[in-house]
Amino acid sequence: MTVAGHVDRSNPLPLWAQVLGDLRAKLADGEFRDRFPTDDELVATYGVSRQTVREAVRRLQGEGLLERRRGRGTTLTEPVLEQPLRALYSLARTVSHHGLAERSEVLAAGRRTAPDDVAQALGLRRGGDVVFLERLRFADEEPISLERSWLPWAPARRILHADLEHGPLYDALADVCGLRVTSGSERISPILPPAEDRALLRMPARAAAFLVERRANALDRPVEVRRSTVRGDRYRFVAEWP
Repeated sequence: MTVAGHVDRSNPLPLWAQVLGDLRAKLADGEFRDRFPTDDELVATYGVSRQTVREAVRRLQGEGLLERRRGRGTTLTEPVLEQPLRALYSLARTVSHHGLAERSEVLAAGRRTAPDDVAQALGLRRGGDVVFLERLRFADEEPISLERSWLPWAPARRILHADLEHGPLYDALADVCGLRVTSGSERISPILPPAEDRALLRMPARAAAFLVERRANALDRPVEVRRSTVRGDRYRFVAEWP
């Protein structure tokens, strides 16, 4: 693999810093999606020493852009999605904000009897009906989150006729059902997902995830209970204070 590279020996900037800057720009442009060059290839490309190349690559590793493993060489790390917690957020918008394609695979959608805890959270009588949705959420072609949602049947039943494969659920809920989410709460816990969830998310054994338990309201009326299993290796939550 060869990549065009250039260093200016009259530039007071150290050679490793020039190589670092050039490689960082190429990574941002997506030039190494198939394979990252070996040290020998970088030495030949930039006409610098192996020590200079290794220092530049070491810095890229420190920035979380590369991963070097014995026997596998140097590979690009998968992007980790950061989710600010300052307000109501949408996974679909977070994925799109990071320049990735978002979509959902609908695993289940229909009318169900609400579990007792869900009925209580939604203010329904015991055994009341709900819309149940189970969706596998993707960033590009990689699953990120497995979401299970329960919504009160009468006001939310038309959501079953909406596009549930693209975009935020709450946009569809407002457009199709006239229910606009105005407030809510979440509880986030670390978990080891059950085997069936781990298989859907393509997670290795014993890998940790986040369990995100949400209740959303339209004005003062609860309209959704959601339980999401989110991959811990591809997602992190960031709290921000004004």
